Amino acid sequence: MGTSRSFSSPSETIRTQYSNVDQREVENLSKQSSEWWDPQGPLRGLHAMNSLRVPLIRDGLIATGAVDKSLIQKPNVLESLNILEVGCGGGILTEALAKLHSNVVGIDPSEKLISVAKEHAKDSASLRPEHLQYHVETIEQHAAKHAERYDAVVVSEVLEHVNDKVAFVEQCLAALKPGGSMFLTTINKTTPSWLGAIVAAEQIFHLVPEGTHDWDKFISPLDLQRILSSYNCTTILVHGMFYQFWSNQWCWTKNTEINYALHAVKIKEQ
Repeated sequence: MGTSRSFSSPSETIRTQYSNVDQREVENLSKQSSEWWDPQGPLRGLHAMNSLRVPLIRDGLIATGAVDKSLIQKPNVLESLNILEVGCGGGILTEALAKLHSNVVGIDPSEKLISVAKEHAKDSASLRPEHLQYHVETIEQHAAKHAERYDAVVVSEVLEHVNDKVAFVEQCLAALKPGGSMFLTTINKTTPSWLGAIVAAEQIFHLVPEGTHDWDKFISPLDLQRILSSYNCTTILVHGMFYQFWSNQWCWTKNTEINYALHAVKIKEQ
């Protein structure tokens, strides 16, 4: 008598093995795959955010001494640095970092979004294939194979979609070299963030699709710093970010009540 076998797709394997991934979140974001690279589409704010995110990462790596001094003023400023972007989606930030000649790996549990990212990278004449890799993976899967490999780990507009933030941050840091930098952008858990990121952005102005965010998953800078500190990381910068939706521009602000960016460094053990 024969036995039947069933084969799971990569996304099904991710869903069943890793409770940290909320499949509803993955499916919701995957629905936007066809419009991911439209700079005037539903994700225009994410495209515009690169004007802050890229300098944050570049300048942070310069400040910590990760960048060779001879490259600081050059277009290839991040040459030879290994960067991991966790939850890279369709690659908006990943590509921008690769254009500075870093070796960037983008991971995401959505097969659809990784497919979009790979296709877009193929069509970009300014990208060198050796500077960019994409994988359908969770951070748990990736960190298990690449412990302490990266000079920087980037988690941008992802943490607010994660269930178990402590476990997630722990795995991100497992992939980071001692002395390396972790860069995060996310949303604070405040009344203004509920009004701004959900009521205004989703329900009134429709800047992002309704249901994109869940206020219960937002996290304050202080709580995030406590998690990082418990895993031997020092927070060296917290900046507020303000989105001028009428002009589709982002600017830095001292106010962290809605969006904020954080840079932490993994302490080298003596």
